[in-house]
Amino acid sequence: MKNLKSPVLLAKIGAPHGVRGEVRVTSFTHDPHAFGDYGPLTTKDDRTFNVIKSRSAKNVLVVSFKEIQSREDAEDARGMELFIERDRLPENNDEDEFYIGDLIGMSVINEHDETIGRIQAIPNFGAGDLLEISPKTPGGSFGANTWFLAFTKINVPLVDFANGRVTIVQPDEISERDDE
Repeated sequence: MKNLKSPVLLAKIGAPHGVRGEVRVTSFTHDPHAFGDYGPLTTKDDRTFNVIKSRSAKNVLVVSFKEIQSREDAEDARGMELFIERDRLPENNDEDEFYIGDLIGMSVINEHDETIGRIQAIPNFGAGDLLEISPKTPGGSFGANTWFLAFTKINVPLVDFANGRVTIVQPDEISERDDE
């Protein structure tokens, strides 16, 4: 079951851009400018930010916020993550598209219908999304030694929200790199 009241990360404030309070922003929405379309954004410490305008400039998104009026304000806001409540996002009816945050905590099932772990996180280090999987221990709990699997249709052929699980195709063999 999806938690519609959980906060969803939409953007992160970066470095100041100029002296008038504009900031560089990393947007996590499909359309980078859309993160401001959902109304006020909040931080973990309950500060509120309202987008006045955004524009693209040399491979970055430059944003003016109502609450950031000077370079000093922009410096203070650097690194802040901006969230909205999950229920403010539109529902997605396409079975191959979903919000990454909805996958966190889902069971991981192998091709033999055995539970082998749980999704802990879905990082992206620049080459695509990865499932960070916490393996199921012999005692039935989930271990701390996580492993990663590329989040592709080949590796993850089924995402089953109704049953709270994803089916994966495990690699045949995983080996360490030779030190040469």
